[in-house]
Amino acid sequence: MTSSSEPVAPLGMGELVTVIGGAGFIGRYVVQALARAGCRVRVVSRHADSALFLKPLGDLGQIQVVSGNITSDAALAAAFAGAAAGVNLVGILAEAGSQRFDALQAEGAGRAARAAAAAGARAFVQVSAIGADAASPIAYARSKGQGEQAVLAAFPGATILRPSLVAGPEDQFFNRFAGMARLSPILPAIAGDSLFQPVYVHDVADAVLAALNSAEARGQTYELGGPEVLSFARILALISDWTGLNRPVVPFSDFTSGLLARLGDVLPFMPMNSDQLAMLKKGNIVGPGMKGLADLGVVPTPLDAFVPAMLERFRRGGRFAKAQP
Repeated sequence: MTSSSEPVAPLGMGELVTVIGGAGFIGRYVVQALARAGCRVRVVSRHADSALFLKPLGDLGQIQVVSGNITSDAALAAAFAGAAAGVNLVGILAEAGSQRFDALQAEGAGRAARAAAAAGARAFVQVSAIGADAASPIAYARSKGQGEQAVLAAFPGATILRPSLVAGPEDQFFNRFAGMARLSPILPAIAGDSLFQPVYVHDVADAVLAALNSAEARGQTYELGGPEVLSFARILALISDWTGLNRPVVPFSDFTSGLLARLGDVLPFMPMNSDQLAMLKKGNIVGPGMKGLADLGVVPTPLDAFVPAMLERFRRGGRFAKAQP
């Protein structure tokens, strides 16, 4: 690995980039951006068969899919062999079974960075989250913060990207609440005053590519947010409008929100659990003075440029239904 004071050459045509967790929501767009830039991409997934859909995103042989687990040193060593750069996208929103925050988001992140450094990679991007804090009482945020620390300890020139709420065709936020609007007579505003700065998944992917190619991004942290800061209640109202379902947004009290979150700790189909409620109350916007998309040369995309079309399938009549004014 080069020292943090040495210049970083942009990724050349045909150079290999290893992407851990590339089969996930953000991963598919990162893989596509790398392939379009001419890189060879090695995608590491716990279940390689489930990631084969990525291969048509590049030319013949450009995208390789391999089995591997971020908890295995041997698997990561093999995954980074010959790689010029690496990206770690592994993350979970809630713990389930053997999928634990510490193992994946803290220890796993450090393990991936160590493997990249040992392989001689010259750039590494860790995709974290706004609110990451190694001292946080919230397990999700704490593990994200500890992961950042572990990455920088192993690979001091790594770039940390902290997206806000990531929006896109396969997201688990806009789609979840649009689906709820189709089934429920109301949309519940839990901590409705909390602020979000939703960012388009394509913009996040472009930020990853820019960070890998930028000498200025080495060792830096960027918080990625879109052009709009909106309350949770306002986002729900937009979802109601864009789906044409006209569901009223009903504020929930702290007591009711807490009760629903506790149910979410044991029932996976609930909209959130206690950890997620605590994060929601903290808000999810770019911090004052933080570097962001513009510093990476990415122009943030407004929500109305893509979310209404994304939610057409939830309208009565689908995309042929009359859009709301």
